[in-house]
Amino acid sequence: MPAEPVHPLQPEAVLQGLLQLVQAQGALVSVKEAASGRYLWANEPMLQALGVPVDRLVGHSDLEVLSRAEAAEVRAADQRALANRGVTAGEQRFERQGRRQDFRTWRCALPAADGSGAGHLLSLWWNDSPARQGAEQLRQALAQIERQHGAMEQMRRQHAEGVDRPGELFRREHFEEHLRREVALSLREQREFALVLMAVDRFEELRAQQGDGAVRRVAETIGQLMRSNTRAMDVLAQLAPDRFAVLLSGVGLATAYNRMEQLRRACTSQLVVVEGRSFGFEMSMGIAGFPHTAETLDGLSQAAIRALQDARQRGGSRVALASIRLGEGEPRTGG
Repeated sequence: MPAEPVHPLQPEAVLQGLLQLVQAQGALVSVKEAASGRYLWANEPMLQALGVPVDRLVGHSDLEVLSRAEAAEVRAADQRALANRGVTAGEQRFERQGRRQDFRTWRCALPAADGSGAGHLLSLWWNDSPARQGAEQLRQALAQIERQHGAMEQMRRQHAEGVDRPGELFRREHFEEHLRREVALSLREQREFALVLMAVDRFEELRAQQGDGAVRRVAETIGQLMRSNTRAMDVLAQLAPDRFAVLLSGVGLATAYNRMEQLRRACTSQLVVVEGRSFGFEMSMGIAGFPHTAETLDGLSQAAIRALQDARQRGGSRVALASIRLGEGEPRTGG
């Protein structure tokens, strides 16, 4: 019984089918002349990615249609693929109208008709930006959930201790205990926090002019302003008649500065009324961050003290940041 005839495959038909498949998957496709790097053909998605019409692409090289830096990167990748003479995978990045586009790329050298070497270069690109953006959004969402979880855990511990938001500010010994716990938590969870030390400017002059009753009224006013300008999870303390402190959990130096500057301004604009007379007061503040300015509790406290001294030496009524450690022996002043 004679075998049924085998119908030969047509290479052109196979190539056309493969091209339709990869284009259906959103691939950007182009073919270049190997020797000159000039484009011979590109599909519509590739034209859109490069930002040129077909008549400005076909017959031109990358240097004629892209920026010099982009053209150099594309040409270098093309040369690697031609030297490899196989399928070469890589990545390509473009900036278009302020938006970054990331592509996964595959390049394949096609032999010349006479078999003398590579005659053309086939390139397939896939836009990887949506996947990367989705991954970054997921990372940010997880980080936010982690921060919220830490904040809720801090509030839970404070509530369990009966100090969710005490009517009175903590005293030094209780505040220092909270600091020790915050250091341990930050080391365990690799997160930052800020310590703020505050002092009433020209305190003895204020006492001499207004009396002890007025000084106590100023302290009560500062406590009220501290509570209204911080979160429930922040720990507030009065360390001395004229000294106060704030522990800002999960907060970096920049955020701490903005919040404390807001508190400083609230203090500056506040009038205290005692026995029919009104007067104002000003505050100086020093901020240190863990672990960016110190990696120990003692070092953090000393950094905050130095920052407070700096604020007062510069005239008072200001917020100063402790130095940021750039490396061994390389401090940089934060503000």
